[in-house]
Amino acid sequence: MMRRIEALDILAPRLTDHPVVVTCAATSRELAYVQDSDNHMYLLDSMGLAGSVAAGLALALDDQMEKVVAIEGDGSLFMNPNVLFTNATLNLRNLVIVLLDNAVFGSTGNLPTYADSIDLGSVAIALGHEVRRADDADSLRRELDELLSVDGPSFLHVRIEVGNAEVEKVLVDPVDIKTRFTSWVASANRLRGKEPTHVH
Repeated sequence: MMRRIEALDILAPRLTDHPVVVTCAATSRELAYVQDSDNHMYLLDSMGLAGSVAAGLALALDDQMEKVVAIEGDGSLFMNPNVLFTNATLNLRNLVIVLLDNAVFGSTGNLPTYADSIDLGSVAIALGHEVRRADDADSLRRELDELLSVDGPSFLHVRIEVGNAEVEKVLVDPVDIKTRFTSWVASANRLRGKEPTHVH
């Protein structure tokens, strides 16, 4: 299995044309270290909300962006599993959730989540998502590429090792993160010949 930072190193260059909403703490820190980019919306101190924010973007950007991507952790998703019900009910065709699952709360001392006894990929299948699984670099590349072409809510379940990389905290002001992200979305829409969508 990969470490989280290794998985993010594979994901980041493949998602440069997509809005990416990133769960808080270690995941945001590591992605910012790997590749800090204007298309990344780091949700600082907002555990459990990456899927919800991404779902709102997917609704707002339907027919304007090919895919909106949420990068979640298992601890965060267990805090807000309702997002899977919402995605399936709304049939969000342009949403991909990438779950980096190490079966622990990685930012709070590696306390175990329920992921060893509850398979979140199977939950997503039961709730109408197209699900792929990955546990190494090759399968992550392959399955991500497949899901980016799926028409409907999709879910990439990535098993990773326990452990955080030693990287600096995200030092960008949260207001600046939001401003540069919304500016990127508007610019990306213009490049596609679409009317700018107002994302607040």
